[in-house]
Amino acid sequence: MGAPPILSTEERRAALRAAVAARKLRAAFKEEIKSGSKSWKDAFSASDDSIKKMRVRELIESLPGFGEVRAKNILEKAGISPTRRVGGVGRSQYEKLLELLKGDK
Repeated sequence: MGAPPILSTEERRAALRAAVAARKLRAAFKEEIKSGSKSWKDAFSASDDSIKKMRVRELIESLPGFGEVRAKNILEKAGISPTRRVGGVGRSQYEKLLELLKGDK
């Protein structure tokens, strides 16, 4: 890896604002999944890059009744790395998730 880019103070502040906005969007999305107003499948059809950059593990853990251990087991069964992001999930991996989470909204 090379050195981080040299940013002006204003560019750094803009990047920080964008990062905060992305984190808030992902947190709101996970809260909507937890409350049942959205399905976990909506993350895979989302147009927002902030949602596509969310880790699949975080997405599964946001489901009601799912914790760290259960999410890890599902990822292993689906053949998905714990660090994989929603936008990087392949079709066969997504289909395996559908099969494993078929009873969950």
